[in-house]
Amino acid sequence: MADGGATRGHGAPGAPAARDRGTPGAHPELDPDGPAAPPRKNGELVFESPWESRLFGVTLALCERGVFAWEEFRRLLIDEIARWDAGGDARATWSYYTCWQAAFERLLTAKGICAGAELEARVRELAARPAGHDHEHDHT
Repeated sequence: MADGGATRGHGAPGAPAARDRGTPGAHPELDPDGPAAPPRKNGELVFESPWESRLFGVTLALCERGVFAWEEFRRLLIDEIARWDAGGDARATWSYYTCWQAAFERLLTAKGICAGAELEARVRELAARPAGHDHEHDHT
């Protein structure tokens, strides 16, 4: 494969469900090969960019803290992937974590954790930072 062997990340609908996905604060159990399965290479999660692993970590941390149930997020992620598959998205290149981000943003907005306008303002602020400078300090 051109991407170094990473798989696309979602498999057949009807894959076995994880246990205890619906309880806020329960440890999220990722689909190994269901419709919301993350991309893997040799069994390990694959992140193409640092923002993907950060987003993944923040999502799991908020779930584990009981902010939302994993199943809530998982349903939104499956919906975002289905929208992309159906061509309802203008992105030309498949990106699992862009679908993850869209699902996470929808969840934050729906739960009133972060308003859509507030989220957009923060995204613009972070996007305006120079590449590779996710923090401020002197490198000397």
